[in-house]
Amino acid sequence: MFESRSDRETVTCIACGDRLARSDAREYDKHGDRWERRDKEFEYLCKGCFADTSRQPRGDLEATLDDAGAGETDRETFLRRYRELAEDRSVERE
Repeated sequence: MFESRSDRETVTCIACGDRLARSDAREYDKHGDRWERRDKEFEYLCKGCFADTSRQPRGDLEATLDDAGAGETDRETFLRRYRELAEDRSVERE
């Protein structure tokens, strides 16, 4: 049997940082629509970290993280922005 491309590709778990074969990982779509695959890059979780994730609805968590600059700015700036956005959005829901 032939080896698939996903068996040869190595990915990194976004939660713990372990490197593993893509075929042994679980896809994670931060936009919440894993079925729409066109022009999309997935992130990955190892099986252990995937099992530890919550299956509860995340509401606008991903949008808030993106708006706060997650992964694109320093920790202090990100935390300040996230707190401001979270407080603003919680007031909007009331």
